[in-house]
Amino acid sequence: MAEAYIVDACRTPRGIGKVGKGALAHIHPQRLASTVLGALRERNNIDTTAVDDIIWGTSSQRGAQGGDLGRMAALDAGYDIKASGVTLDRFCGSGITTVNLAAGQVMSGLEDVVIAGGTEMMSYTASTADPKTPPMMDSGNLHLRKMHPQSQQGVCADAIATIEGIDRKAVDELAVVSQQNAARAIDEGRFDRALVPVHNDDGSLALDKEEFPRPQTTLQGLGDLKPSFEAWAQIPVDEQGTTYGDLIRQKYTDLGDFNHIHHAGNSSGVVDGAAALLMASEKAVEKNGWTPRAKIVATANMGDCPTLMLNAPVPAAKKVLEKAGLTKDDIDLWEINEAFSVVAEKFIRDLDLDRSKVNVNGGAMALGHPIGATGSILIGTIVDELQRQGLKRGLVTMCAAGGMAPAVIVETV
Repeated sequence: MAEAYIVDACRTPRGIGKVGKGALAHIHPQRLASTVLGALRERNNIDTTAVDDIIWGTSSQRGAQGGDLGRMAALDAGYDIKASGVTLDRFCGSGITTVNLAAGQVMSGLEDVVIAGGTEMMSYTASTADPKTPPMMDSGNLHLRKMHPQSQQGVCADAIATIEGIDRKAVDELAVVSQQNAARAIDEGRFDRALVPVHNDDGSLALDKEEFPRPQTTLQGLGDLKPSFEAWAQIPVDEQGTTYGDLIRQKYTDLGDFNHIHHAGNSSGVVDGAAALLMASEKAVEKNGWTPRAKIVATANMGDCPTLMLNAPVPAAKKVLEKAGLTKDDIDLWEINEAFSVVAEKFIRDLDLDRSKVNVNGGAMALGHPIGATGSILIGTIVDELQRQGLKRGLVTMCAAGGMAPAVIVETV
């Protein structure tokens, strides 16, 4: 099998995902995506006629984010019309999946230059979505709901915490660490290599730094916040009065009252963002004079219980380690998306990880989670940090709606 190299990775800063408040919220999703595609081209002197494909992740593919965002963004960025594009949806896992599929195309010898990435304008999707209906649970498909009742993600997080016996103190402490790690990373310029500024159409600057972090966060301050999903658990989803909480209890009949421990401070931030990675074969690297930064060691996908939804990262990590012939001791750094604090906390506990090697530059609780872009951001972040520290291997994984998790192991070269 040929090598699939990561030549470069870049991303936008993450803007607060609220219309009227976020610095990126007024920008069209295609324009935000074209920002990173344009930067990748300029930084690497890419002849875009030689780009075999652009594989893009976007979870909410409707309205302005519909219509094959990857292709439209490439055209908007001035790529040659020969550079094709496709857009996929694996919910939160989309941004890892695009990289994994790009790697597969290169490793198989079918393609030589593939760009992978993703975009999510949560300010836009929040303004168009029905907050009472998760996108994966169409209330019209009662057959599927009977087989696999799927609840609201925050309610699932509280259910997992209840089942696992993880308390409010533990998830709040992890949230504070995330903020502290992100603040240090920003202060030390650890994100500078990847960040590209976003400009308005008139050329003025829209955003050039992270907008979401709250470095002043304290454990006491988080302790004062009321749980966010207790009310969600009581929302009816049908005429019979079935609630989001009831949907989980239909599968987990012994589960009584939930311990509602998640809130805005220990859940992922709602933000806008985009990211892109340049993937290439050895032949393309040599032809273009590129210096590869990392290579893909192994990829994996794993499904788990759709009702609890968020528990697949641990089995996904175990699967990708086995495929690579590695153990957890062979991994220098870990990135597990902080969709909710309990996801990362359970991941660390179940794999018995050294906390100093996990999400060392903060995670989504501090920096935000632009759904379809986050996986690509995390892969770029771990490559940057591995190189900064002179380390070798990193593993990236994340939960996705429907009870899934993609995973990837990268190695610096």
